[in-house]
Amino acid sequence: MEELPIIKKARAQGGRLAFRCGDRETSYDDLLHESVRVAAALLAGEKDLNEMRVAFLAPTGEAYAAVQWGIWRAGGVAVPLCLSATEPELDYTLKDSQADVVVVTTAYANKVLTLVGKLGCRLLILEEIDGAEPVAFPQVDTSRRAMILYTSGTTSSPKGVVTTHDNINAQILTLVDAWKWRADDSIPLFLPLHHIHGIINVMSCALWSGALIEPFARFDVELALARVSAGAYSVFMAVPTIYVKLIEAIRQMSDPGRKAVIAGFGGMRLMISGSAALPASVHEEWTALTGQKLLERYGMTEVGMALSNPCDGERRPGAVGQPLPGMQVRLKAESGAIVDEEGVPGEIQVQGLCVFSEYWNRPEATAESFDEGWFRTGDMAVIESGYYRIMGRLSVDIIKSGGYKLSALEIEAVLFDHPDIRECAVVGVSDRTWGEAVAVAAVLEDGRSLSLESMREWCRERLSVYKIPRRLIVTDKLPRNAMGKVTKPALSALFAGN
Repeated sequence: MEELPIIKKARAQGGRLAFRCGDRETSYDDLLHESVRVAAALLAGEKDLNEMRVAFLAPTGEAYAAVQWGIWRAGGVAVPLCLSATEPELDYTLKDSQADVVVVTTAYANKVLTLVGKLGCRLLILEEIDGAEPVAFPQVDTSRRAMILYTSGTTSSPKGVVTTHDNINAQILTLVDAWKWRADDSIPLFLPLHHIHGIINVMSCALWSGALIEPFARFDVELALARVSAGAYSVFMAVPTIYVKLIEAIRQMSDPGRKAVIAGFGGMRLMISGSAALPASVHEEWTALTGQKLLERYGMTEVGMALSNPCDGERRPGAVGQPLPGMQVRLKAESGAIVDEEGVPGEIQVQGLCVFSEYWNRPEATAESFDEGWFRTGDMAVIESGYYRIMGRLSVDIIKSGGYKLSALEIEAVLFDHPDIRECAVVGVSDRTWGEAVAVAAVLEDGRSLSLESMREWCRERLSVYKIPRRLIVTDKLPRNAMGKVTKPALSALFAGN
């Protein structure tokens, strides 16, 4: 019987280590055996789950991978749940995905007990599954649905992004090729596993390649730096916030620990930043500190990764590179014209095998998201000397002020370097004169103060006059969604109330 590609790849790795967490080690054979146990329990005598949605809560590591593979081997559609989700958020996901089964580890059983009873879902607790093995697994065609990931909604409810096995295989193969994954690679995994960055870019690419993963329950600066100084990793992937925290921690260290950490980072073959814009200043500071040039890339839940700086070649700060193998990317101007020259902004539109199949039970939203077969990302970009640079979202990160189209992300990147500002976010707020005025919400460093005029004076040396902010709110924290991203509609509402 033909097996799913990721299962075939794992079988070829045999006794190699897939996960290591302290003294606990899990081989690829162990993963396969555990996934058989999960698949058997899910089938419960049936021949095929036939794309039944199976939601699951499992910690980062071998349990997550075994449950995911078990769902796929039984013919089901995996619906990863956020470990920190509230009951209303879990209720929404289970209802919207029409999940019939929920798989959890013992540690998370109490989070779903009430819900599964109310919704009539079958509950499977991983540690309580017996070792029975079915006679045969179903033949799962790679064109079938494999996973539903929920996007983090801002102005509307989250949508379920459906990817097939073909989509997932294409996403993995693209990155394994572009980023030169190897069986002797090792990588830490502390990114959330209800998001494509952790699921595909780290875990799936590593397991496809026969690499070793060290899972973390959450990002821990001290623990991560200890493992880095021990030379534990060859590949490292993180979001910009983590790189900022690492820079702060390293600068506070004393020798010889600091030298060991810098040597650990410097010895890695590849370091990647993604999921949010990386300020060029952070990119340059990281290089100055460790000798590593971070590789920035661009992607989203619906398309996997679409653009990337090269593994070999120039990694340009502030840019997200060029189309990955197998991805077709174009820019479409607001006028409807296809952008064919550099420096002209347009919406990023994508085609390729990596692109998702549909939004779950939302045919109208699916249709509206495509333009003659091209997926509309809603992100604006320009091409500069052959590299794409993200300007921001069409809806909230592009500010139309005084006849100019301004990138909120560009202004944020400059303000990030202000000595009094710890965090900031920029939005456009309604203004009678300017149409939209550039507005900044800032979280300050301890003991600092900041006035609008002093900030504007500081900006005058760093920004064109039409980009200088006209509004400022100092706040204790920025509004964020479950993924940790700033919710700019909520930010705009904050300005409306002041």
